[in-house]
Amino acid sequence: MTPQTQRDLVADYFAGFRTSDHPRILATLTDDVEWIIHGHRTTHGKAEFDGEIENPAFTGSPALDVHRVHEDGPVVIVTGEGRGLSVDHGPFRFAFNDLFTFRDGLIARVDSYVVPLP
Repeated sequence: MTPQTQRDLVADYFAGFRTSDHPRILATLTDDVEWIIHGHRTTHGKAEFDGEIENPAFTGSPALDVHRVHEDGPVVIVTGEGRGLSVDHGPFRFAFNDLFTFRDGLIARVDSYVVPLP
């Protein structure tokens, strides 16, 4: 079996979010993963990360369209657009930029920048 590349793991991560597949997402992460959603929240460790996968402020799984992927050493950067459904405000669109930092073949840190779109 061929080992997964960093890009493969990031693709699995996004595929997991598109279907709310917690085990698939968590399999890409280190135990001490840090997720910084800039301007909103920071999670520490898989348990907190798992709690944010299906945030109670939203329903269903997001639609995520990846536009660009750039890799440099232990970092993979992804840009794209998404759509979701807010419990309080209904459908919404957003642009995102996620920076994944790897350690020992897994995602150790995710820096997420999310911008609402009209």
